[in-house]
Amino acid sequence: MPDGSQGHVALESLVKRFGPVNAVDRVTLEVGAGEFLALLGPSGSGKTTILMAIAGFEYPDEGRILIGGEDVTWAPPNRRNLGMVFQRYTLFPHMTVLENIAFPLKMRGVGRAEREQRARAALDTVRLGGMGERRPAQLSGGQQQRVAIARAIIYQPRVLLMDEPLSALDKNLREEMQLEIKHLQQRIGITVVFVTHDQTEALTMADRVAVLDRGCLQQVGAPRDLYEAPETVFVAGFIGETNFYEGRLDGFARAGEPVSVVLDGGGRMTATAAQSLAAGSRIKVALRPERLRVLPAGEGLGARVTEAIYAGNATTLMLEGEGGRRLRARIPAGAGLHEPRPGERVRLSWQPTDARAFAA
Repeated sequence: MPDGSQGHVALESLVKRFGPVNAVDRVTLEVGAGEFLALLGPSGSGKTTILMAIAGFEYPDEGRILIGGEDVTWAPPNRRNLGMVFQRYTLFPHMTVLENIAFPLKMRGVGRAEREQRARAALDTVRLGGMGERRPAQLSGGQQQRVAIARAIIYQPRVLLMDEPLSALDKNLREEMQLEIKHLQQRIGITVVFVTHDQTEALTMADRVAVLDRGCLQQVGAPRDLYEAPETVFVAGFIGETNFYEGRLDGFARAGEPVSVVLDGGGRMTATAAQSLAAGSRIKVALRPERLRVLPAGEGLGARVTEAIYAGNATTLMLEGEGGRRLRARIPAGAGLHEPRPGERVRLSWQPTDARAFAA
């Protein structure tokens, strides 16, 4: 791979409009050399538009794009030295695997002997040595994807861009390939910008995740930070499963301080302020199902079990709280914890640090 500094990507106040809509709205973001960054968000969040702007297939209306310190905002795709893997692998069916991988070098005028040598080395890198004479139709979906990756890295690009490359694979193969791609990226040390709408995929593969919604950057951080300490209501609801309580703040608090929330429909709960909160303001409290402890009925916030869903590694309890509030709790298998039956009344408990309070 090229000099590490060449893989640094910087977006500065990037704006891209489609008619009256800001598909990307003043996004500033840096990707370190050798880093694996996932762009995560629902459909229409702007993640693919950002990827296409980095690739040079879309030009921004405002802002700059720098790669390796070079301003490439208006440079055509072939001048950026980037690798690209699309949702569809676009392999040439009439060519062998080796010819597919060597094709970018042929287009660059590299001689036959060097093309073949580098193509075989790329095949070995993606663990497909010995399959160079096969046709794409003779490969599995996962193998075809590896060929597409080998073709994208053969000319030593500064950055590898990947646009939901696992979406066509079945669940088991998809999970296998998530680790394969991550391990490959670590071996060759290339910068990767990876677009996905699958939160589990992003958390599994990326060093950092950039969460987007309606063109705006919501939060950037390590997977654990996004899950454990979301900074916005959107991130709390989009990353993993979350119970939301609504109510009004009793007093005021700064970020990180404990708060007491008077809940709509009755009851009170303690939480930790995710941001500075004004006295008496409307509040949303986020609490993960696995952090909600289910105890025998007693004093405190109560609920009724409406359904118990066994899934092998855990049992998910569907609960109805005060005022008809719908909640979920998750009891891990093998923990020896009591699993109440549907219809049973229970008491709910949690650590205040696990409940995060946001301005509603």
